[in-house]
Amino acid sequence: MRVSKLFMSTQREVPSDAEIVSHQLMLRAGLMRKAAAGIYSYMPMGYRAYRKVEAIVREEMDRAGAQELIMPAVLPAETYMASGRWEKFGPEMFRLKDRGGRQFCLGPTHEEPFTEAVRDTIRSYRNLPVTLYQIQHKYRDEKRPRFGVVRSREFVMKDAYSFDVDEAGLDKSYLNMKEAYCKIFDRCDLDYILVDADSGAMGGSGSQEFMVKSAVGEDAIAYCPACDYAANEEKAPCPKVEAPKDFEMLPMEKIETPHVKTIEELMEFMHSEPTAFAKTILYNIDGKIVAVMVRGDREINETKLGNLFDATEMNLASFEEVERVTGAAVGFAGPCGLKEKIEVIADYEVAAMTNFIVGANETDFHFKNVNIGRDFTPDRIVDVRGAVEGDPCPKCGKPMSMCRGIEVGHIFKLGTKYSDALHCVYLDKDGKENSMIMGCYGIGVSRTLAAIIEQHYDENGIIWPMSVAPYQVIVVPTTSQDEAVVKMAGEIHDALEKAGAEVLIDDREERAGVKFKDADLIGIPVRITVGRKAAEGKVEYKLRAGSEVVEMTAEEAIAAALKEIETAKK
Repeated sequence: MRVSKLFMSTQREVPSDAEIVSHQLMLRAGLMRKAAAGIYSYMPMGYRAYRKVEAIVREEMDRAGAQELIMPAVLPAETYMASGRWEKFGPEMFRLKDRGGRQFCLGPTHEEPFTEAVRDTIRSYRNLPVTLYQIQHKYRDEKRPRFGVVRSREFVMKDAYSFDVDEAGLDKSYLNMKEAYCKIFDRCDLDYILVDADSGAMGGSGSQEFMVKSAVGEDAIAYCPACDYAANEEKAPCPKVEAPKDFEMLPMEKIETPHVKTIEELMEFMHSEPTAFAKTILYNIDGKIVAVMVRGDREINETKLGNLFDATEMNLASFEEVERVTGAAVGFAGPCGLKEKIEVIADYEVAAMTNFIVGANETDFHFKNVNIGRDFTPDRIVDVRGAVEGDPCPKCGKPMSMCRGIEVGHIFKLGTKYSDALHCVYLDKDGKENSMIMGCYGIGVSRTLAAIIEQHYDENGIIWPMSVAPYQVIVVPTTSQDEAVVKMAGEIHDALEKAGAEVLIDDREERAGVKFKDADLIGIPVRITVGRKAAEGKVEYKLRAGSEVVEMTAEEAIAAALKEIETAKK
């Protein structure tokens, strides 16, 4: 392929709205273009790389015995109403009506349609187990789409669903998919970690995520260096804390704290550590105002909180709601003397605190020496904070570490959540109806592409692994004015193409430096430069992942490139 004919435009400047490296490089290298917030078009170079990832996913899914099909993206509301997820998905679901007023949605995920298809096709235990999958666009109206295709509103997912006769069968199907996922991410040359995760809107008895380690990952991962435990921060349990048995309960006092709202301001004003404070945050959970308390140096884990209430929609309470419930401006909420009776949730750590400081539900005032039992009683004491570095591992008790990651895959044990709701049953050998036992397995194909870039780049651009590179080799003639250079570059291109390599030749009327910069930016694994020694039969051979430039004959360069391609397949 000639670069002069490529539908591609590279950029030298970093796009102002691109926050992370993969987003910046995908735009700068001309792999995609933005259509709207969280919605992108793939250009030919980007689509070639995307199809490489898709092909790896398809090959390993087929090898694992899964069967591919395709479901519609526009789905009737009745399907999701039967499972209860029409409401559960909340505002993330794109909803629409046809001209007759019938309700539909753009598929956010496809548990229900797959369950219905199996229900209407399989009746006997003899036809189970079965695993079905598709690679298809999904749609979610993300509140804050960002990071390019890492969190977007339209994305490509491989979703698979297994159907078994019992839990033992599900365990086998789950392990089969887990092993297939490991092969997929190994082939994509990703450094990943498998973590316990929250099942979210998918439901089920348990799930695990495949996380690609990345400093810019949206997800925090708690892991134990001493054992094999790892969990998404959303899932990682935080321990109960014992309250001191002997302490002096001091009289509660109201203190004027003018214009002091944040924990940092309180620390400075009262010369105290954050562990002396309990912050109270108000949430609107499905229309109900709830107060949530965590220690001053902790953050509320909104996934744990949402699960506690089986929430469909959850937001921070508005300024007006806070003032109505507390009688004070935002920043002065506390559990003592609320103007309305609302549920108060306290984290385990708060329950173990003594003589602590809280908001007084009066603007510019706080209470100090507050104690549970004497001054207020929480409605519930639960684990509602995010895990932090040093928390004890729930498996071995040693201190845990934290890192960040990008979720690229998620596998679930659904059990009978959907088969019960949609009456997906089979007849056993005695002719008795039983609900099928389901598993669900998703891979973000477009997100995986971004994750690969996050782990494979340098200051000059992308460094594609050979397995997913849009092209494997680029031949760069340094000039179009020297006949020997042009002739040799064409011969190398043709020889590589004939041998089955995916090869570009940069035949543009550009300076050699411009060609080198673009080759590095788009990340082609092998570069063969044809320059002033063409008449001597010599070229320069360079791997994108390295810095060494080796002079060799054209024949040696062709052989080296083909060997590099072949080695990457093993």
